[in-house]
Amino acid sequence: MIDSPAPAPHGIGRRLPGVRAVRTYRRAWLRPDIVAGLVLAAILVPQGMAYAELAGVPAVNGLYATIGCLVGYAIFGPSRVLVLGPDSSVSPLIFAAIIPLMSAGDTATAIALAGMLALLVGVIEIAMGLFRLGFVADLLASEVQVGYMNGLAITIIIGQLPKVFGFSTDADSFGGEVTAFFQQLDETQGAALAVGVGVLLILLLLPKLTKKIPAVLVAVVAATVVSAVLGLADDIATVGRLPKGFPRPSVPWTTWHDIAPLAVAAVGITLVSLTDTIATSTAFAARRGDEVDPDQEMIGLGAANISSALLQGFAVSTSSSRTAVAEQSGARSQLTGVIGAGVVAVLILFLNGLLADLPQSALGAVVIAAALSLLDIGALRRYLAVRPSAFLLSLAASIGVIVFGVLEGIGIAIVLAILMFFHRSWWPHGAVLGHVEGLDGWHNVDDYESAREVADVLVYRWEAPLFFANAGAFRRQIRRLVREQHPQWVVLVCEAMTDIDVTGAAVLEQLDRELNEDGIHLAFVEMRNRVLDLVKKYGLLATLDDDHFYPTIDHAVSAIDRHET
Repeated sequence: MIDSPAPAPHGIGRRLPGVRAVRTYRRAWLRPDIVAGLVLAAILVPQGMAYAELAGVPAVNGLYATIGCLVGYAIFGPSRVLVLGPDSSVSPLIFAAIIPLMSAGDTATAIALAGMLALLVGVIEIAMGLFRLGFVADLLASEVQVGYMNGLAITIIIGQLPKVFGFSTDADSFGGEVTAFFQQLDETQGAALAVGVGVLLILLLLPKLTKKIPAVLVAVVAATVVSAVLGLADDIATVGRLPKGFPRPSVPWTTWHDIAPLAVAAVGITLVSLTDTIATSTAFAARRGDEVDPDQEMIGLGAANISSALLQGFAVSTSSSRTAVAEQSGARSQLTGVIGAGVVAVLILFLNGLLADLPQSALGAVVIAAALSLLDIGALRRYLAVRPSAFLLSLAASIGVIVFGVLEGIGIAIVLAILMFFHRSWWPHGAVLGHVEGLDGWHNVDDYESAREVADVLVYRWEAPLFFANAGAFRRQIRRLVREQHPQWVVLVCEAMTDIDVTGAAVLEQLDRELNEDGIHLAFVEMRNRVLDLVKKYGLLATLDDDHFYPTIDHAVSAIDRHET
């Protein structure tokens, strides 16, 4: 059932969607929200614990982060069903950021550093929301994002394999991890491996059979029961009894020297989490007939991260899989997340020994299953088939993550995306147009061998704004075509020319003078009114002929015919 769209927010309800949600809450939603919250809690616990260890902090801190972020987002987040929490794509970034700043085994410092990082992420996201900087989430092009996620997935899987096999390594790089894994295979603990493989099989196969039962719940319960019955805790590493009680809210802190490196990591985490959050929010909102407010989404995500930080948690993000579970279970509002957080809190306060026998290899399998969901090999196949350059770009992003590390990989991915943007802007596509028998309009002569050009007329379409970075290339392309074809007229199709800057205007004026000196006329067609206004403001009509501007190519060609005859 899709609920009717919520009314447009205003006043305090705009900045505090939770207040609006309380005011507009329907009694009929209560039962489905409670049921969905209970189902959600069943997967929040094992995933929160697994991703906490992936982030380099104790498992219980994943539960603290889960509680904090769900409550924070319920107050400030605009989506009715979005579920936030510890995430497989963010936790490796946290680990990479805090590990150089602490001594080995210093758990207290790790928790504080992770909390500081979450605090910085939250502040950045709220600031971006307030200043309406949602477009930053578009910095990672799809092919770059796919490549980054593929590289991240491979890195996570390799890093978790030792845990599944029942041993640990001291390697701090991808190559070192692979080498250490094979060198220490003789340390494999059979019981740990059996549990890990069993959990992984359940996570991969059960969803293919039914979506109604959370696979992670079945896997974790089964692993815990088997471990308890067989007494595996005496032979292999298990989660152990969780600390009882709840941390007092406090601002995490270490030293001022840690701020700069953590801030750099916070920018990378913000970019990754924002991209995922806005994409997930948009997808689920469309299915429910709701509208997405990207700026408020950033504020909600920032509030969730700050709430997590204050409870000894770490940076969080949106989870599309957990959101899907909540929606499929009947969630109607953010009360689902609040109930899920409440169940997690009850576990910590009163049932802290419930998962004491859960093997660490099971958590490793949970992380590997999540990493496999990040892999998108199908996208690579599509890129290779339709645009090989996108395939190579995606592959380069993956290699950057694997070779240089997850944090450095984000930087590489951003640089690749920016270079791709500049490349397409500096060297945009241009096309010579002609008539094709049996087709209306004008078409690229390179696409149709039968295309027929107009005698003595070069019809050329420039497919980009004309600005300082590509104006030189624009002039060179036209000059080359003029040398090759010797036309009497150059008709410039301006439909895709959305802007002309000062440099572009100067080059246009120079080109017109050069063509006139060679006895060639320059005409313009399909120019937008806004761009034509710029042409007038730049004073180009002093050089360009005012009567050489036409609404269509056909009008221009007809006028040229009349002019020549």
